[in-house]
Amino acid sequence: MAFKKVWCALALGFLLPFSCAHTDFFTSIGHMTDLINTEKDLVVSLKDYIKAEESKLEQIKKWAEKLDQLTATATKDPEGFLGHPVNAFKLMKRLNTEWGELESLVLKDMSDGFISNMTIQRQFFPNDEDQTGAAKALLRLQDTYNLDTDTLSRGNLPGVKHKSFLTAEDCFELGKIAYTEADYYHTELWMEQALKQLDEGEVSSADKVYILDYLSYAVYQQGDLAKAMALTRRLLELDPEHQRANGNMKYFEYIMAKEKEANKSSTDSEEQEKETEVKKKDYLPERRKYEMLCRGEGLKMTPRRQKRLFCRYYDGNRNPRYILGPVKQEDEWDKPRIVRFLDIISDEEIETVKELAKPRLSRATVHDPETGKLTTAHYRVSKSAWLSGYESPVVSRINTRIQDLTGLDVSTAEELQVANYGVGGQYEPHFDFARANEPDAFKELGTGNRIATWLFYMSDVSAGGATVFPEVGASVWPRKGTAVFWYNLFPSGEGDYSTRHAACPVLVGNKWVSNKWLHERGQEFRRPCTLSELE
Repeated sequence: MAFKKVWCALALGFLLPFSCAHTDFFTSIGHMTDLINTEKDLVVSLKDYIKAEESKLEQIKKWAEKLDQLTATATKDPEGFLGHPVNAFKLMKRLNTEWGELESLVLKDMSDGFISNMTIQRQFFPNDEDQTGAAKALLRLQDTYNLDTDTLSRGNLPGVKHKSFLTAEDCFELGKIAYTEADYYHTELWMEQALKQLDEGEVSSADKVYILDYLSYAVYQQGDLAKAMALTRRLLELDPEHQRANGNMKYFEYIMAKEKEANKSSTDSEEQEKETEVKKKDYLPERRKYEMLCRGEGLKMTPRRQKRLFCRYYDGNRNPRYILGPVKQEDEWDKPRIVRFLDIISDEEIETVKELAKPRLSRATVHDPETGKLTTAHYRVSKSAWLSGYESPVVSRINTRIQDLTGLDVSTAEELQVANYGVGGQYEPHFDFARANEPDAFKELGTGNRIATWLFYMSDVSAGGATVFPEVGASVWPRKGTAVFWYNLFPSGEGDYSTRHAACPVLVGNKWVSNKWLHERGQEFRRPCTLSELE
């Protein structure tokens, strides 16, 4: 009976032309001869099934071999591997999209073990938001560091350990994400790159018709009607019956004829002026300075000012702990005065701080000037954690070191904040101190404004990741084991607006920092007020 049930199930699965009800076949040779033909059909169906399964397994095998090599490389140096922004983006894309496609391919015939494991692991996979965020990070890096799409696609970035490249399908995906954001500039760049790679003979599932459809519209939205028409013609050569392309072509021809007759109407001129204004808003002077400084360009200190910068051995103003073993200190900038301490945190201390912070890392927040509350923001892309001195002797020792070398009381300071920047991680220009329009920014702390900032660099960064000060043109580059220090307030308590700074996007590598924000309370006799506001 059990065998009969199984066989009936198979019969239904292969759509057999007879019922599973018992018909006493053995009582008639005539009926039995019909079964010969049925069995023949079954064998043909079974062979087709085997062939389909073998083809499926071959695809899965190739996927597994590719992923086996990739993960073997990645697990040897996870941070170095993910330090390449293309690797980070492709990881997001694989786990959010491609693993799901693989699951759909094998779901019907895979073992319960795989499916249950996949179900459990899926809750930890990145989602659409992660994939979009990684894509936006690539676009941000492209703009900040003046990278052309081909350079980024080929993975030709400085200091990379694990070279990676974007396929035509990846480029198409980036273009689509830009398109959904109405970012037609980047849509055009990445759709053109996808098309270029396909034209060069790359084998891909990306379809030129779809690419040209997105590309022509993006070009049209940017005002290049002639190019949009040329791209649409190319699309129609591939698919003459494409409904939207045919409609667009008629519309483009109508607009072109109308423009020729009117010789550019005033409405068009107004639209062009609006577009120019939008572009001006998108590229404010501070933004340009910020991006130039991130690239190592922009304002430079004059030779005369440069001569005033020194390096020295520093004993913390004759602090007993450093009289016999002073630390190395060098001037990074004069106004505002930014100093760097060298060899100020050991590799062992760095690893301890990172291990303490990793389980607590969460999306970094900023103060909302309107509500005074903490919130996430698109201009700060990193994860952070807070460490207290009482929970680890290492953190306590670091806090004491900061107090000894700055001469400021750390008992009123905020906890040590540890930050790790992700793909394209950045923090756009901001002030550390609260301005006049943010009277309640640190009210809950009861320790006054942030008087100074101490920033440890806990990793080297292969490319990008500088701390820049757009107001004055200073660029401070990460060097593992060092720390920089500056005052945010003048001795009068007024904010020093020249300390407006930013963390540049990490182009290649992994950036770990930790910082201590010191507050006004407790510094009354350590840093007395002066009569002049700006002294």
